Amino acid sequence: MPNILAIRSAATADASVSNKLIDAYLAAHPGNIVVERDLDANPVPHVTSASLAGIGRQAPEGEEFAEARALQDQLIAELFSADIVLIGLPLYNFGMPSTLKAWFDYVARAGTTFQYSEAGPEGLVKGKKVIVAHARAGKYDDAAGFPFAIAHTEALLSFLGMTDVEVVIAEGLAFGPEAAEAAITAATAQIAELA
Repeated sequence: MPNILAIRSAATADASVSNKLIDAYLAAHPGNIVVERDLDANPVPHVTSASLAGIGRQAPEGEEFAEARALQDQLIAELFSADIVLIGLPLYNFGMPSTLKAWFDYVARAGTTFQYSEAGPEGLVKGKKVIVAHARAGKYDDAAGFPFAIAHTEALLSFLGMTDVEVVIAEGLAFGPEAAEAAITAATAQIAELA
């Protein structure tokens, strides 16, 4: 059975459509080892001048950085241990939630999850299947480059070495109850069928 890292980033808890899609995937794939990372209930701190040194390439000296470094080590270990990374991605002001961006800021460590060489950057988190459960109120043409949530998420994943990414979208959620129900039903069926 594969190890699944389920990352929830919605601030709406049980009302979240992206969380419902994560639940649908997990229900359709019972018996897996699942590590849940709920960034609403237990947010990763945003990077500040006080934490930046703690999450850099070299392990910093000083107790003031120990907490940030320990959290980063834990998040990176969860990522490397996963076979499947399941990311809940609601659309907030056309981008990803800041809590999810903070998670990416912590797991992106030079020399550990990516490295630079003469050929350019190389992601070191390889061999993962990533499923992105994306929910949004409107309907958009992602190929036009707007909104930014999916493109930004895929760029960060690719930078870290994760290129096997499948995105399931529930959209038009603000177009009335019937439209929302149809969108959720279709996306739930789609994500449940993913291997």
